[in-house]
Amino acid sequence: MTQAIAPRAAATTTGGVAFRVRALLLLLLAVIGAVLAGAAPASAHAALTGSDPQQGAVVGRAPTQVSLTFSEKVAMSDDSVRVLDPKGKRVDTGKATDLGGTTYGVKLHSGLPDGTFTVTYQVVSADSHPVSGAFTFSVGAPSQTSVALSDPAVGGGVVGALYGVGRYVSYAGFILLVGGAAFVLACWQRGAGVRPVQRLVVSGWLALTGATLALLLLRGSYVGSGKVGDIFDLTLLGQVLQTKAGAALVSRLLLLAAGALFIAVLFGAYARRDEGDATDEGDASGRSDASDKGGGSDKGGVDADAEKRDLTFGLAIGGAVVAAGLAASWAMAEHASTGIQAGLAMPVDVLHLLAVAVWLGGLSALLVALFRAPTETQIDAAAVRRFSRLAFGSVSVLAATGIYQSWRQVGSWSALTGTWYGQLLLIKIGLVAVLVGIAWISRRWTAQLSEAPQAKALATAGAKAGAGTGTTAGTTAGATALAELRTKQPTKVPANSRESSSGGSDSRNADSRDSNSGHSNSRDSHSGDSRRAAQLARQQTAVATARQKRLRDADPARAGLRRSVLAEAGVAVVLLAVTTVLTSTEPGRTEEAAKQATSSSSQRSGPLSLKLPFDTGGQDGKGTAEVTLAPARVGGNEMHVYVERPNGKAFDIPEVKVAFTLKAKKIGPLPVTPDRIATGHWSAIGVQIPMAGDWEIAVTVRTSDIDQTTVTKNAKIG
Repeated sequence: MTQAIAPRAAATTTGGVAFRVRALLLLLLAVIGAVLAGAAPASAHAALTGSDPQQGAVVGRAPTQVSLTFSEKVAMSDDSVRVLDPKGKRVDTGKATDLGGTTYGVKLHSGLPDGTFTVTYQVVSADSHPVSGAFTFSVGAPSQTSVALSDPAVGGGVVGALYGVGRYVSYAGFILLVGGAAFVLACWQRGAGVRPVQRLVVSGWLALTGATLALLLLRGSYVGSGKVGDIFDLTLLGQVLQTKAGAALVSRLLLLAAGALFIAVLFGAYARRDEGDATDEGDASGRSDASDKGGGSDKGGVDADAEKRDLTFGLAIGGAVVAAGLAASWAMAEHASTGIQAGLAMPVDVLHLLAVAVWLGGLSALLVALFRAPTETQIDAAAVRRFSRLAFGSVSVLAATGIYQSWRQVGSWSALTGTWYGQLLLIKIGLVAVLVGIAWISRRWTAQLSEAPQAKALATAGAKAGAGTGTTAGTTAGATALAELRTKQPTKVPANSRESSSGGSDSRNADSRDSNSGHSNSRDSHSGDSRRAAQLARQQTAVATARQKRLRDADPARAGLRRSVLAEAGVAVVLLAVTTVLTSTEPGRTEEAAKQATSSSSQRSGPLSLKLPFDTGGQDGKGTAEVTLAPARVGGNEMHVYVERPNGKAFDIPEVKVAFTLKAKKIGPLPVTPDRIATGHWSAIGVQIPMAGDWEIAVTVRTSDIDQTTVTKNAKIG
């Protein structure tokens, strides 16, 4: 009956594992597909905050150069900034120069015609992301232009999608490599000899190495033309190697070479030494007898333990250095390397990445150990509890560093809800909260986890054996089975004594020995006995394996832990995808600064419109005066004044006057008396603004012979 049930149980378990793994892979593919399908070209992390001439400005004379100001430092090439005349002809000298700070300029040829000029730029921000855009200005007066402004392809298209996949795979590989190795060293050292765990860590190394090489090849086209054909352009590759991003990728490859040596030692000498220790534990009684006769065995055991501790310490130090270096290859080239408090942000970012890797990578290793580890090397409850404590510490570090990074990249509550970066951050926080909630459930299962069901079952088996052979024999059988389960190694005994605990087996062995003694020269008889003994040993091993698998699957705490860890892994896949998109999105602080600069620029260079509510205190004395000034620049301007009642209807008043004052330069007030054009509408042409600055605009409204008031508002003009 046992042999008939065991294969079915094993098949059911294998089918369930395969289904869960397939479901997790499908979730991974679905998340990546959704991210790539909905992703626009990579968002810039540097924004254009100003220019001279300003966007949309009309200047009286052709400028000698065009300057651009960004929110952070950018890298420029000879063709990064281009200026085109109304016919589409290039009129700049071709080489951009650093004018100081975050401002860059390009010289223009002399003798430029009047009309509308187009400025295009394509640069790389300090955090390694491509930035592109265009704007126009006019000389004399606006004109038609033959330049067509299309959406820039930089950071988008097929190359952009491939680059995004490479970033995702590199993060995933880093997590599996670092987290899996940390799990083995800190929580489950016997896992160094478990093949599924070895494959997990090696897969992480291969994924990170392959993705880094792919990113290095894609980089030139990603920040440049965006063409697939430029991926293998060696000239572009040489240029990439001279940039900060290229240096970071090369450093990562060198560290991965050291990581390969670390993996070889971890799963080579270290795993063999651990297997040797496990074998020694199986022979503990023999060593004990030997130690009674002499102290040599004790000394050898102490030396072996000390050597293993030294090897573990060396691997931990070396692995920590490699892991920190890999994390720094991101921190020194992306978000943390620019903006405010960069010197503090980079080490904080390294801690953040390491905490994520230890938590999620260890979670992946635990998932593999629970579902794929062989029966004889099942993970024990103590290892799961050690990981639970390690994960709690990682989440604490993750929370502390994440709060600092969020403040640094978002900067305000409005940016948290009003920018795409802030919204993605809220999604990430929500996913982390879900993950922590599931982890709390896993901790509850971990607290209930024990080896009691297996020990109890084995003790029962020993009791049954004792009922037929005596109490001492039954106790010995149960103790032997429990020792085999703890060492996770099948008991190896000579073929002629495998069934020594059974009376019938003793008789058969005795008969066999008698027969062999009578026919010592019969080689065929010896060969037949060996084959039968080997077959019997295989059957016993299969039965023991099936029994242990049933006992393991019958533990409700272990089954619940498997389900909760699988759910954590599913949420972690989605979380990693959101994080990948977040790292390629313009931070909220930068986006808001760019919006403010653009709004201020448009107010300075475009038509100015101000609404000033008034109340003269008399009958029909409430309303709103709207003042518009175009083009709101130094020189002549056209002004219009509109007066409306609170209900929005225009109405006439006896008198409207406007005055301009530049208090910083002690200019003004400069009075302007507009002419009435229609009901509630006054206008003045040729209003002169002598210089740019923050002007105070005062509107005097008289609604009767005695009811009059003056309202003011400041605005930047010029």
